[in-house]
Amino acid sequence: MASGADDSAYAYTIVYVPDVEKSADFYAAAFGYTVRRLDQSHRWAELESGATTIAFTPLHQRETDGLSGEVQLPDSGAAARGAVEICFVYADVDAAYKRAVENGAVPVSAPEEKPWGQKSGFVRDVDGNIVRIGSHVRE
Repeated sequence: MASGADDSAYAYTIVYVPDVEKSADFYAAAFGYTVRRLDQSHRWAELESGATTIAFTPLHQRETDGLSGEVQLPDSGAAARGAVEICFVYADVDAAYKRAVENGAVPVSAPEEKPWGQKSGFVRDVDGNIVRIGSHVRE
């Protein structure tokens, strides 16, 4: 166990995007969040999203390989599924899904009851990332 683990908390999910302001505005409209912070340089934005912050930063802010200073991006085709899925939980999944699509999210699959006790549907955000719109899992 790492020293200080009792004081730790999951703080951020950072989404790398081409246009920070556009992505933050999209998430505010499509998923019902408020933009808490957009810095003057437009290289960082945060949503008011509860205990864990969702933040956006430009693609070129990613880590470099340390040798050439080149930005390292995943080596996959445009149609490939990303390595991360964002999930938002709502009491009314159908209404949340409808709002997301009406505000520019691309429908992937409409909400449906899943065998594990969750109602969920999927959309793509303005940058192509997968977003699950779901309920809490019922036991």
